[in-house]
Amino acid sequence: MINKFLSLRNIRRLYAACFLLLFVVLLWVTNFARIKGYETALFLELDPLTAITAFLTSWTVYSGLVLSLFILIGTLFFGRFFCSWICPMGIINQIAGSIFNKLRAVDTIALNTYRTLYRVKYYLLAALLSLAALGSLQVGLFDPIPFITRSFSVSFFPALNLSRGWLYLKQPLFHGGTFLGIIFVTVIAANRFLPRFWCRTVCPLGALLGLLSFRPLLRIWRDVNRCTDCKKCLGHCHGGCDPHAALRTTECHVCMNCIEDCPEDAIHFGLPRSSSAAHLPVDISRRRLIETVLAGGVLYPLMRSTVTSRTSPQPDVIRPPGAIAEGDFLRRCLKCGQCMKVCPTNAIQPALLEAGFEGLWTPLLISRIGYCEYNCVLCGHVCPTGAITPLTIEKKLGRDNPKKPVKIGTAFYDRGRCLPWAMNIDCIVCEEVCPTSPKAIWFENVDVQMRDGKLKRIKRPYMDPNLCIGCGICENKCPVRDRAAVRVTSVGETRSAVNQMILKS
Repeated sequence: MINKFLSLRNIRRLYAACFLLLFVVLLWVTNFARIKGYETALFLELDPLTAITAFLTSWTVYSGLVLSLFILIGTLFFGRFFCSWICPMGIINQIAGSIFNKLRAVDTIALNTYRTLYRVKYYLLAALLSLAALGSLQVGLFDPIPFITRSFSVSFFPALNLSRGWLYLKQPLFHGGTFLGIIFVTVIAANRFLPRFWCRTVCPLGALLGLLSFRPLLRIWRDVNRCTDCKKCLGHCHGGCDPHAALRTTECHVCMNCIEDCPEDAIHFGLPRSSSAAHLPVDISRRRLIETVLAGGVLYPLMRSTVTSRTSPQPDVIRPPGAIAEGDFLRRCLKCGQCMKVCPTNAIQPALLEAGFEGLWTPLLISRIGYCEYNCVLCGHVCPTGAITPLTIEKKLGRDNPKKPVKIGTAFYDRGRCLPWAMNIDCIVCEEVCPTSPKAIWFENVDVQMRDGKLKRIKRPYMDPNLCIGCGICENKCPVRDRAAVRVTSVGETRSAVNQMILKS
């Protein structure tokens, strides 16, 4: 009984369960009330594809991404172990595939046989690396760690909270959350037709690890003298790597299932023996590879040829405090959603096309949904690539450098909708909630003649652009609920020397 429990398969399952649980727990504590210094970006920092592409786009290595060396070096020695032992996306796909595919052994063997469709991930990797080399970081759209982090943060966790209400004090709402949820569910549902469809066909991280595991020191070997070609080793193969024939090492997930499924003890993990079968090289077409690299080169100018916040500041593209200059921001942002998860007011939202296609799913603030909490700097502390630099409260509020707080934008009044200006109705909400000291909003007392001829003293609000930091609380709390009478735009932001409106001598 003990030997059966300590089988390679059960050991791998135990590791996988622990890492999946760790991923969920770290994402759960990525919250204003629970974060308390935990290493919440651990899985993103372990991702070698993140480290490589971030380096290609910015020519810098963010300190946290050094952890990815553990996966890189481990892959060179043990093969593509990350996919079945650590990756939360791969583990969830494996669980889903096990549930969906309750088939006869002969059908399972057919599903787990290698297919040329598995080449796609290598071409996708080539296109993403091509874009990264040109300066556009789009790997977060397909890399499994940012993908699952974004999906859980923006879709799964908010949906789970809707039924129980125990994850958040206030139900979070996200633009595009439904669409992201549909994409994630579609990926999981694809396991109904092909086990681990994402891992075998789409995953660029798996492709990178596959290339690195072309000749690992330790790997799966088949003894040709013992093998009877029964193909039982294909029954639970995670990678579809043909362990019954000339094994494709680049596709092997090191799940160890084939070792236990083989009735002849013909498969082992480790160093080769004299009767071990040969391995096949990576199966890619050089012509297709060149075409995808060229396609990435063509896509790059197409993305840059449109008007975006990179070329011309856009009023609705308000980045979190600590965000670096827009061009560098887009070269570093993984679109992982960590900053959205940790924001206590739900202000940070995934961008749709406000910043162009290049900025899809990157974080921006929508003040009508939430506002930038005056004493909060958490978004910069969970960003794994330095797209949002970590701030202290003192630096954000300008206490260490008087009169220089971090500005993310400036608020403007729409006098046609402002109650005191347009309708002579008393309202001081915006001034009451303004957090700056002194307040950025001030009043002018005006005697106004009403329709019946009587005079009424009205306080009409004005905005001091030198004191406004663009936090958006005035817009968020404005009682004109459809389209606020005071609205924040990105102009005046600290991170840009161009997006300014006040001439300085």
